[in-house]
Amino acid sequence: MKIRTATKDDLPKIVQMLATDVLGRTRETSGDELPESYLKAFDQIDNDPNNELIVMTDEKDEVCGTLQLTFIPGLTYQGAIRAQIEAVRIHDDWRGQGLGKILMKWAIERSQKRGARIIQLTSNKHRTDAIAFYKKLGFNDSHEGMKIVL
Repeated sequence: MKIRTATKDDLPKIVQMLATDVLGRTRETSGDELPESYLKAFDQIDNDPNNELIVMTDEKDEVCGTLQLTFIPGLTYQGAIRAQIEAVRIHDDWRGQGLGKILMKWAIERSQKRGARIIQLTSNKHRTDAIAFYKKLGFNDSHEGMKIVL
């Protein structure tokens, strides 16, 4: 397995993974021709030095996993950088093989290399398996997260 920065060519596979997710089915659109909004978002992520869209690929360079890392500078913890991990997905065909653990450990190491002192993520409360997975990796539910969907 290889972990690398995503390219525009990877976008359809990434969106497919987001759209086949139980919660993503209601909010994402995948297919041969992606809406322009995904291309615009990809360009924004790709051009922002504090954002990294990451893919895990097999030996044929087929995308089997993805996540987004965002590095947030802040004043707390004496000016510490926070790493935010979002949109973690492993393709259905590759689940149960330990790839999620490999990808998350990579993200933690990458965050340390970028100088992050805190790594945070959110997971929908309905994703009980994902929450258990993150806890096994050492994440704890120390805060109550809140969102407003606009």
